[in-house]
Amino acid sequence: MTAFERRLKDRRDELSWLYMELYDHRPSLEALLQAVETLAAQRPDALRRLDQRREKDPDWFRAGKMLGVTMYTDLFAGSLRGVEERLPYLKEQGITYLHLMPLLKMPHPDNDGGYAVEDFGQVDPSLGDNADLRRLADAMRRRGMSLCLDFVINHTADTHEWALRAKAGEAEYINRYIFFDNPDIPREMEKTIPDVFPQTAPGSFLYVPEMNKYVCSSFHPYQWDLNYRNPVVFHEMVCAMLRLANLGVEVLRIDAVPYLWKERGTTCRNLPQVHTVMRMIRLITECVCPGVILKGEVVMAPKELSPYFGTEEKPECHLLYNASTMATQWSALASGDVRQLKRQLDDLHSLPPHCAFVNYLRCHDDIGWGLNEAYGRTIGQDPVAHKRYLYEFFEGSFPGSFARGERYNYDPATEDARTCGTTASLCGIEKGACEGDEAQVSMGIQRDLLMHAAMMSMKGFPMLSSGDEIGQLNGYGYREDPVLRHDARNLHRTPFSWENAERRGTPGTIQQRIWDGLRQLETIRAQDPCFAPEASVTTWDTHNPHVLSLIRRAGEETLICLFNFSGAPQHVTLDAMEGICTDLITGKETFCSARDLCPYQYALCRKRPETK
Repeated sequence: MTAFERRLKDRRDELSWLYMELYDHRPSLEALLQAVETLAAQRPDALRRLDQRREKDPDWFRAGKMLGVTMYTDLFAGSLRGVEERLPYLKEQGITYLHLMPLLKMPHPDNDGGYAVEDFGQVDPSLGDNADLRRLADAMRRRGMSLCLDFVINHTADTHEWALRAKAGEAEYINRYIFFDNPDIPREMEKTIPDVFPQTAPGSFLYVPEMNKYVCSSFHPYQWDLNYRNPVVFHEMVCAMLRLANLGVEVLRIDAVPYLWKERGTTCRNLPQVHTVMRMIRLITECVCPGVILKGEVVMAPKELSPYFGTEEKPECHLLYNASTMATQWSALASGDVRQLKRQLDDLHSLPPHCAFVNYLRCHDDIGWGLNEAYGRTIGQDPVAHKRYLYEFFEGSFPGSFARGERYNYDPATEDARTCGTTASLCGIEKGACEGDEAQVSMGIQRDLLMHAAMMSMKGFPMLSSGDEIGQLNGYGYREDPVLRHDARNLHRTPFSWENAERRGTPGTIQQRIWDGLRQLETIRAQDPCFAPEASVTTWDTHNPHVLSLIRRAGEETLICLFNFSGAPQHVTLDAMEGICTDLITGKETFCSARDLCPYQYALCRKRPETK
């Protein structure tokens, strides 16, 4: 019996039941199983050995030594070969997980940062080829790094072969998308489907003149949503995913998961069939490539997140993005009030232990202000006014703001908007540098490190945004580019500055101060037992709305993590936390039960073991 047959034996009944529930066609199921078995047989020996190791250590991605970074291949190093040449830099940084933004064949120039895919089986020629991708993955694995790639599961580019053949009138390919002959049903559905990009791409359907039909397009007009009611779509996309895994991709970021199933009269988000699809994908990957994990992009309200993990007995995604905590962390920095952030973390800590999040401050997209509005009202926050305050604060238009960013996709009907900008610029480093004010720069660096320290201390997997380790600032040149100027997200999608990276070793520079501060945090995470996979994480009352406390415990070890989100000195009191502790950041000893913190200070304090 092969390894694939052994794994399938334990999962076949459930996979068959789910498949038949969704598609009710057994010949198609048998064809799918035959196709994935062939791909399992084609898996390289090195990856089979990786599968065997990770079957014995399924929580490998939860270890404290794990540190991710996300980047665009071309902006970081020009090409996949360029990234391979720069692996020593990432190794120096302590990176164990590299997420390269979409790099499969895409149309140019309109490709939504690579999320419009023309060919799911080929690297875009501007970045290299499949051999380069395999070589990079192999080189990373030798260095203890895992490669993550996006898999755009919801849609294709309208220049994909399927879309072109649909435009040519081939019924088989028309069936792979969601088409209607007239606008009646699309207009009815748009009454209940929220816009993803209300300003830059309103609506969820568009007219295709070549076909005299209307196609579902949730994101941009050049991205057509796939029809997962058609089993052929599921087969083709699963096999494309497995081929990437066989090239050495160890983490598949499943894009736009909640949108996979469309139903009239609903929001077309988070429908039950989505979970059937994701559970089947999990079962198939466990059979073919158990060394690979699934990271779901589910940017939804917290109450809608946990179903995408599935249950402990029937899991779906291994990891999800912690977008809500990203928003509440920035809200805490702007307001100096951590209560929303603490409540958000308490909600996440109440989830079952198999739920694991990717924590991050910034990503390739924007900061969406999805806060807990009901809780906000209980602490005196008007939801609309607070959102307005946040996007005005972080674009720098609010009086007294230290931030420099830009507003994105403003919706005048709801007064909602999102925020773009690099971490350093949003924290005040850009403003201070432009004004030649060293005190502002120093305070901006302190905010920057505070934000990273809090993110790295939370339960979950930390992921940096490339350039944050050297304090990369906003890039305003996109405004002069006719292709890029309509998308404010290009403000923080800027070429990596290798000139600035060289300054990381020069004492006193912005780059050195941030680099060393982050390396200190990363080293603590990698070495301290309180960051082990089995460690517990809880918040603790500080009796101060400006200071967040996280308590991490592993066995008899306790780490007290404190974060002052205020620009003023603060005093904290931790009830029932007696004894003496050592601040791992400063090396000083202090009482566990009470502490004074400087503006934006963070402290990671190892509690001295109790003497018996």
